[in-house]
Amino acid sequence: MATQTQVFPANLNASRAGTLLPAISLWWREVVRFYRQRARVVGVIASPLLFWIVIGSGFGTSFRSSGAGGQHYLDFFFPGALIMIVLFTAIFTMMSVIEDRKEGFLLSVLVAPVSRSVIVLGKVLGGATLATLQGLIFLVFAPALGIHFTFASFAMTVLVIFLVAFSLTALGFIIAWPMDSTQAFHAIINLFLIPLWLLSGSLFPLAGASFWIRALMLINPLTYGTEALRTLLFPGSNNDGFSLATNMAVLAGFTMVMFALSFLVANRRRDFSLSNAGPSTRSRKSGSASLRMTIV
Repeated sequence: MATQTQVFPANLNASRAGTLLPAISLWWREVVRFYRQRARVVGVIASPLLFWIVIGSGFGTSFRSSGAGGQHYLDFFFPGALIMIVLFTAIFTMMSVIEDRKEGFLLSVLVAPVSRSVIVLGKVLGGATLATLQGLIFLVFAPALGIHFTFASFAMTVLVIFLVAFSLTALGFIIAWPMDSTQAFHAIINLFLIPLWLLSGSLFPLAGASFWIRALMLINPLTYGTEALRTLLFPGSNNDGFSLATNMAVLAGFTMVMFALSFLVANRRRDFSLSNAGPSTRSRKSGSASLRMTIV
């Protein structure tokens, strides 16, 4: 007599645990890894702070005389310095993708019985959390500029910082995923991401810019994040005509597009060979040096 065996899917709680626990583990690993490197923490905060004080003080008089509503350049540049902190923290945390590949950790995660969506979620959420926390630390200087938060304005400011951090972290993941070299990663940053920040309205306003610069600033999604922060931090300032709702809508759309693209990039077929793994991985596989794995 034949016996029929039927396999039932795991219950919903087990499925959620199998998705959330690996993502939370990767998220926590990113947070701990970053804050154990004290030099990175100090550098991320100190560099924009130096830019803000030196550039803001140097350009203060000339900016005020250009007719921007009488706002001092230190006030105008404060959201730009905040965006700089979030940008550099978000992007550079994704260098861990390249480092994990060299050390063999990424290969171990990829062959684990978890979805690649979990890997993307854990890595991107970890970088976004770090960038958001670094941006919030910089807000301690806000009272010096006369900025006073209500509960609603502070909550909206945190949301804007998180959306900027999440979208930029996802962008960093997209750039770092196919790379095997930190030097190439730095080259892309210098070529692409620095102009992205320069053309975001952080250093100079959209109004008064030349036509082609203005066009580039309008298609730059980071512009809308900067303007959203400026509107929330300085409600009475003369912004470039963008409403907060418009800025939030563009920023949310950019975040979703970047996150979706990071999923697509991570789920592309990629070959991982021992040449991409770290020395510890190669030593464990010394008996089969010609081994080549294809991760789908």
